[in-house]
Amino acid sequence: MMTLLIGLGLWQLHRREWKHELIAQVEARIHAAPVPPPGRAEWPGLSAQDAYRRVVVEGRFLPDRETFVQATTALGGGYWVMTPLQTADGTVLVNRGFVPPERRAPATRGEGGDDGPVRVVGLLRLSEPGGGFLRTNDPANDRWYSRDVAAIASRRGLGETAPFFVDAEAAPEPGRYPVGGLTVVRFADNHLVYALTWFGLALLSAWAAFMVLFRGRAGAPAAPGAE
Repeated sequence: MMTLLIGLGLWQLHRREWKHELIAQVEARIHAAPVPPPGRAEWPGLSAQDAYRRVVVEGRFLPDRETFVQATTALGGGYWVMTPLQTADGTVLVNRGFVPPERRAPATRGEGGDDGPVRVVGLLRLSEPGGGFLRTNDPANDRWYSRDVAAIASRRGLGETAPFFVDAEAAPEPGRYPVGGLTVVRFADNHLVYALTWFGLALLSAWAAFMVLFRGRAGAPAAPGAE
């Protein structure tokens, strides 16, 4: 038992080292100069290593095919505005940012000039299939709890769409909706606590073994006829 618990503690230390490397890689990506997103030929090989890459995409928005995904942010509850962007290499979903319920209509957002060519800088995010915590996306009734790219593209009839979306950065105009730049980049890092827990249990198991094997022998009655 002690050997097993020590092994689990060492495994958590290994996980902690891996997690710190991952955090350093993501931090480098989100602060790097923007690059073009993966092209159509690269879509099948998309992996977690591409997540949070800072990218720049150009094209024309298709605002009549927007999708609203329920969101809880530092600004309160509301929706992410997912707008398709028609690019030279296909359609890319763009999370343009957060709007409160009363700002869902384009006329209430203070928008303008989005019918022409646009340039969007943001973070590449992987699709979130299925739904959110205890909530399943309901495409038929247009209820969305996660940013499921494939399901949204199918529901909106977008055709071939990139298997990722882009979280747009904050717009320079204050008071304008949607509010971009609200991506939360946070990774749980509790591996040291877990490792110390396993090592502590290993010590307890060693103490228990000592008590059973040695203290038990010391307190055992002498055999008949022994002095």
